[in-house]
Amino acid sequence: MGVRLGIRRRFGFMKGNIAVLTVTQVLGMFFRSMVLPYASLYVLALGGESSQIGVINSLRPLAGLIMFPLAGYFTDRAGRKKLIALAGYLSAATMMLYVFAPSWEWIALASFLQGFMVFMFPPTSAIIADSLAPENRGIGVATMNTLGSLLGMFSPYIAALILQIYDTAPGMRILYALLAGAGAAGATINLRFLKETAREGDKAPSLSVAQIFRDVYGGVPSMLRQLPVSVRALGVVVIMGFMANGVATSFWVVYAVDEIGLSTVEWGLILFIETALMTLIYIPAGVLVDRYGRTRSLMASLLFSLVSIPTFVVARGFYQVLAIRLAVGVATVLFIPACSALIADCVPRDIRGRVMAAFGRGSVLIGAAGGGTGGPGMGFLITVPVMVSSLAGGILYSANPQYPWIFVLFTILVSIAVTGLYVRDPKTAEI
Repeated sequence: MGVRLGIRRRFGFMKGNIAVLTVTQVLGMFFRSMVLPYASLYVLALGGESSQIGVINSLRPLAGLIMFPLAGYFTDRAGRKKLIALAGYLSAATMMLYVFAPSWEWIALASFLQGFMVFMFPPTSAIIADSLAPENRGIGVATMNTLGSLLGMFSPYIAALILQIYDTAPGMRILYALLAGAGAAGATINLRFLKETAREGDKAPSLSVAQIFRDVYGGVPSMLRQLPVSVRALGVVVIMGFMANGVATSFWVVYAVDEIGLSTVEWGLILFIETALMTLIYIPAGVLVDRYGRTRSLMASLLFSLVSIPTFVVARGFYQVLAIRLAVGVATVLFIPACSALIADCVPRDIRGRVMAAFGRGSVLIGAAGGGTGGPGMGFLITVPVMVSSLAGGILYSANPQYPWIFVLFTILVSIAVTGLYVRDPKTAEI
């Protein structure tokens, strides 16, 4: 009885908005984890090449230059709930372009339009930060990701079987259709059950669109000066993580299949085992983040990345690749709760929407094997670096398949240096 009561108290935050967003995250992650690991193979199946994969990946963040400032403003002005639901419905609609794409150019168009849906991330990040007490932010983010991964860990392997049965192009059309349906269902759940957390007193005066862009982009230097050094340094770490993903994420599966010689089913099995490990250790990792500090956990994550990701280019065979991906999984489960909690701890509630529109939530997928260049970790200050790195990824891979991972090594070393010199836990966390 005492143990049960202790568990209930420890996870008492899993209610209200956190419970609702966890349900929709479980739904979305299950189907996204089917699509993202094999998206590059779909481009190749529709006549694209490695360099065109980079072009496609660079288009998606482009819309963020427009949408993130607007999202940050309306998150603090109009509230969180309606923006989250609207983005979900529009994302489901544009996803149908992937389903019916006759060539890779249509994938490029769909990727560009999907980029406009980033306006859901600042309100989602803000509502999570608003709904979790400071002492629960590490374990809260970790628990949400654990439950989100619970079903999603089966997704890459299931998707690999579908692609093997139906072939790449028809199979990917099926997977994108399922993802569109999941997006519409998640938007409906969010609209129906989320509770607004924006306070009336927080709302800023009404501004025109032109004023919003002038204030946002013109105010970047002053905003950066006002932020704590740790937040600015963390922004550099987040940018490095997204640039690493921009260069390499689309080519993990291509390198594994073409260079190492794995089958898509073997790659799917590796991702399944990796996700299973992450699911098991996400919550313990969140507890460690809350107990031993955000910065220490962040540094541990980067060190795991340093000894694993760059070795992918010398891996030979299933078991070596599996060992590398398991180490990447450990790095991810430490990085996401540490970085997300640190940003929430340092940024006041009344400006969270705008700051998170600039820097994102901090939830970078370390060594992402699909995706990893969007999501709630994105912000408008990250957009241009992601565009450039995504475009460079295709060029680098075409020049030499090992070059993307050499670039990733550089970003990890920069992140370790910046974290060691400038990132510190705040003495008092923001509510």
